[in-house]
Amino acid sequence: MRSERPSPSLFSPPGPGGPTTRFPDPVDAALRSAGWQPGRWDIKQAEYWADELRGHTSPAGHRHAVFPAAVEAWAEFGGLRVAAKGPGRRLAPAVLHLDPLHGLHMARTLGDLGRALDTEVCPLGEETDSRALLAIDAEGRVYTLDHTGDWYLGPHIDAALTTLLTGASPTRLTT
Repeated sequence: MRSERPSPSLFSPPGPGGPTTRFPDPVDAALRSAGWQPGRWDIKQAEYWADELRGHTSPAGHRHAVFPAAVEAWAEFGGLRVAAKGPGRRLAPAVLHLDPLHGLHMARTLGDLGRALDTEVCPLGEETDSRALLAIDAEGRVYTLDHTGDWYLGPHIDAALTTLLTGASPTRLTT
């Protein structure tokens, strides 16, 4: 079941004189090859993920935060397996599986990151080659967590997908 997509302020539409699509050509091509198209909106699946995450409690009692920015990102991009073609700018483009249940057992880790950033953080998916966890915060900012540290990918999902799929360097989070 699909419903109308709201116009959230989390997404940055192109400005005057800017590109005619939301994404640079290689990112747009990778997303479309994965099944995304403008207007994609599967709120039923997003609500299923929200219920699964809300219903999970770790053995130590940790729970996931679920908020509109996460649900909106899942509704538009959830379930996609995305891989860009060609070389990256500085890194190899990431291969992504945008399924928040990859982070189901990471409630404590995401809670700790949220406390450090003074926000709530929820899983978004994973970089499949490295098994890095993708996460989104209540403001729509996106991060990745891997064995080398925590990284900032961008102020919204569009910027994060562009960073990941073009091989741009993310910014390391530091204290």
